[in-house]
Amino acid sequence: MKTLLSFFAVFSLIVFLLPLAALSPGQAEQKTAGQEQAGAFSAFSPIRQESTSAVSSAADPAPPIGEDSSSMQTVAQPESFAILDRSTGQIQKVAVLDYLYGAVAAELPPGFHPEAMKAQAVAAHTYALYCRAHPSPDLNGADFSADPSKWEGYVTREQMLERYPDLGETYWKKITEAVDQVAAAVLVWEQEPILAAYHSMSAGATEFASNVWNGSVPYLVPVDSPGDTLADRFETTVSFSAEQIRGILTESYPDLILEGDTRSWFQIASRSPSGYVLTLQAGNLQISGQELRTLLGLRSTNFTVSAQIDSFLFTTKGYGHGVGLSQYGADYMARQGSGYEEILLHYYTGAQLAQART
Repeated sequence: MKTLLSFFAVFSLIVFLLPLAALSPGQAEQKTAGQEQAGAFSAFSPIRQESTSAVSSAADPAPPIGEDSSSMQTVAQPESFAILDRSTGQIQKVAVLDYLYGAVAAELPPGFHPEAMKAQAVAAHTYALYCRAHPSPDLNGADFSADPSKWEGYVTREQMLERYPDLGETYWKKITEAVDQVAAAVLVWEQEPILAAYHSMSAGATEFASNVWNGSVPYLVPVDSPGDTLADRFETTVSFSAEQIRGILTESYPDLILEGDTRSWFQIASRSPSGYVLTLQAGNLQISGQELRTLLGLRSTNFTVSAQIDSFLFTTKGYGHGVGLSQYGADYMARQGSGYEEILLHYYTGAQLAQART
């Protein structure tokens, strides 16, 4: 219990300080239509996938929650969520169903499979209930925060129609039909909503929560997510000059010394079993992969560093913190025949589906 409380205390602070997308970087990179977007909520870009491999065996889509769920656990929920708009500082109440529509619209490309949309809806619903049950004083009474103006957290139907003037109605109908089938579904552990973290795409396997935040929970542990490797921009490379690196790092670490051959500036010291950088030697200091990712704006902590004569190339795999549901992985599983239940129980190890009721 002490570990879970410690985990929540740190996580609550992160929720307030960072966009929800950074926590569940699902907002899979959203910039303009057809482009990826960065964050815990997913992007609006078509993806290429279909392929091979040993994802879970195919399964027919599960029936909507409520058709055959008399033995399911139930959890209480409000009629609406109080959401702090980070761009305005205002708190607005959003009906639960409207929030779920908007969360899926903000989080996933409209071309994603309906079963992946259902999985995202359940994850967002569960995450919202978890945040409501563990309020942060920094949110001034809100359950959690979002920034609709940046498509972070949730958006409205009007925003969808404005972004997609020709296909917005079609996309919105697809989203609402998927969400309506799972609107009462949530994930629980020991009869309580779980911390349903999610992200855009893993590096091929998800990550321990304890390697990203302080503390751990039993349902946020590594699982294979092979479909992520087929997503557009799974692997990307970004370049920094040696002077840029020196300036960025010494501003945060005044005692840092970077001198001599640039090939000696960085040495990766440890990686997690899923391939994410845990620690690295930067000059005379050891820092975490998470710290370097934040400072340089890297897409993930699964990276390699290549020193050139006067510059560095950072090659990353995946996008986001890598914990919990992979949105691109969910879409891949759905296209292989998995229903939303199978997707969710794959990424949240040991969690159970339950019903939320007012």
